[in-house]
Amino acid sequence: MNVTGNGFPRIAFIGFGEAGQAMAEGLRGEGVTAVAAWDILFPDSAGARLKEAAKRIGVRIAENAADAVADAGLVIAAVTAASSVEAAQSVAPHLRTQPFYLDVNSVSPGRKRQSEALLAGKARYLDVAILSPILPLQHKSPLLIASPHAGDAAPMLRALSMSFRILGPKTGEAAALKMVRSVMIKGIEALTAECFLAAARAGIVDEVAQSLKNNYPTLDWPRVVHYNIERMASHGVRRAAEMEEVAATLRELGVAPLMTEATVKRQRALGEIGRAPDVRASLDRGAAAMLAAIEDTATGEKS
Repeated sequence: MNVTGNGFPRIAFIGFGEAGQAMAEGLRGEGVTAVAAWDILFPDSAGARLKEAAKRIGVRIAENAADAVADAGLVIAAVTAASSVEAAQSVAPHLRTQPFYLDVNSVSPGRKRQSEALLAGKARYLDVAILSPILPLQHKSPLLIASPHAGDAAPMLRALSMSFRILGPKTGEAAALKMVRSVMIKGIEALTAECFLAAARAGIVDEVAQSLKNNYPTLDWPRVVHYNIERMASHGVRRAAEMEEVAATLRELGVAPLMTEATVKRQRALGEIGRAPDVRASLDRGAAAMLAAIEDTATGEKS
């Protein structure tokens, strides 16, 4: 494995959005000096913000995917769900040192195995699932790993202060756990939004929240409402893409994704509304303010 003078591997990020930036910043804080990144948005105006983040963190901005992974000992793929296979394709011809390839993308087990096949003989592929928000833990966010190479990767990951648990040697097991879990997690978010957007329109938000305590007495419903809807308003478009992968996972398992397909629509709709400036400004002001801003924005878009 290609390492630098301080013993850390040379690290390349393919994809430099929120997850890539958070992990890179944490790893730089551990003392990792050789970190490069490539994102397909870098050449476009939309990539200016990503490149500014790389400069701030101290990450080298690569000229292309080949440049990013040159001599890398560890490649971390953190792209959009729809681009995970393309990310593997973009680096496969340029891998020379058999690096570990951490695929942290939220995709189906089948898509993970497809990427693994593309990298066979060129990288040691790790199916990785992150089951918590990437912030504030950054690179220390708990990882689930499924791969025949997991044991070999463990010493390097520990040296980088990364937190992980090995599920087993079968690629796709970590992805399956995350995908199936998301049916519930992101589905509950979608139900929360639908329930309380209707409650806001009916003027009974507090009454509905109080009534739910009869069934779920341990939950602080105003807090649950705020958290779930904020996550959708902030990340709904990306979460919708992830839920499309969840639907693909269910089909792979022979389960009709009836509820999941509805979750895709609700997540995407609220994510698009969440881009409005008034909604963005309301996200830290509590559930009532957020629901009002969402309602105003949705009503304005229809008029």
